[in-house]
Amino acid sequence: MNVLLIGSGGREHALSWALTPSALLTKLYCAPGNAGIAEIAECVALDSSDHAAVIAFCRSHTIGFVIIGPEAPLVAGLGDALGAAGIKYFGPTKAAAQLEGSKGFTKDLCAEFNIPTAAYGRFRNAPAAKAYIEDHTIPLVVKADGLAAGKGVIIATSHDEARAAVDACFSGAFGQAGSEVVIEEFMEGEEASFFALCDGTTAVALATAQDHKRVGDGDTGPNTGGMGAYSPAPVMTPDLIERTMAEIIRPTVAGMAKRGTPFKGVLFAGLMITESGPKLIEYNARFGDPETQVLMMRLKSDLLAALLATADGTLDALTLKWIDDVALTVVMAADGYPGTPLKGTEIKGLSAAAKIDGVEIFHAGTKRDGKRLLADGGRVLNITARGKTVAEAQAHAYAAIAQINWPQGFCRNDIGWRAIARGER
Repeated sequence: MNVLLIGSGGREHALSWALTPSALLTKLYCAPGNAGIAEIAECVALDSSDHAAVIAFCRSHTIGFVIIGPEAPLVAGLGDALGAAGIKYFGPTKAAAQLEGSKGFTKDLCAEFNIPTAAYGRFRNAPAAKAYIEDHTIPLVVKADGLAAGKGVIIATSHDEARAAVDACFSGAFGQAGSEVVIEEFMEGEEASFFALCDGTTAVALATAQDHKRVGDGDTGPNTGGMGAYSPAPVMTPDLIERTMAEIIRPTVAGMAKRGTPFKGVLFAGLMITESGPKLIEYNARFGDPETQVLMMRLKSDLLAALLATADGTLDALTLKWIDDVALTVVMAADGYPGTPLKGTEIKGLSAAAKIDGVEIFHAGTKRDGKRLLADGGRVLNITARGKTVAEAQAHAYAAIAQINWPQGFCRNDIGWRAIARGER
């Protein structure tokens, strides 16, 4: 079948790479794609917010399946429009995508169905939010309710900082996303990323991963969309995986169905592994970035078949197989990120980097100018490698980075450091 993938980031390049070997695939299109995706799929200039244009393209190119990568089109209801047009798609409906589109929606769902998460308050004005702050101990986590490109979360270490975060939200610092605010208790523990395919009734766990949100070595500096990741996540033992499915994922799937908004797609649960067990930090309603890059490096099964089973409601018959090796990815970002990134600088040396054993290079923010490859975003490249251990995968990735000539780019030098320090595989 012909498949259309919506998106332009490293996540979509990794998905494209994993979709390409499928015997079910006739032709892969990507809208809008990037310079790396263009090497394995046909990139098309489609605006995903123009639902009519997407539907017209699907009809004119005999698209049998649409895979929606980013969160914004899901929250905007692209899936609903495709479904109404009789076009099969992967991803949740607009109503179900509220699990990512509204943090308050998710917190209320957790409260209703007894899903473990941080204690919270939900507010539509600053005075009420500040009154809540005064009644609670620091640290607190202040979150813009809506989509804020990963930037609407502030860990406040003083009451003044918490109040300032509330003011920032309600003054428009995060756009419409900050018109409502969620304030949570700060949870202690180790974070992990957990993914499950869900067909509205059944949930199938994917491999685990851990990412690195802070921009600097040693987990310092401001939060980003993610500076690297590795899989599997050693903290996620078989017992914790089953507890996460039993206490968080399955109750969410059942709760969404009971509410009349069944979830179909991939649930990405950000977890905090606390002394009392796993707790939900927040949900994303799509594959994570850069976690997808390491998951796809380890997936042995046919990705397209798995996504079709999700859309068709036949996950109960699906078994996924994974490569035992560790996969690790290092994000190379443009100078200025996570603030204003420097665009248009030339990147050289990728051919030499790709020759390193076990390495795949996934593009995120890149474009072509003739034969020149240029940076065109904040997170620009994902240098991804496999190895028998975290240390070996890390060594392969950084050996590849050493071959890349891009003076205006940077990366963290310690992706996987916690696992390596603990001697984990």
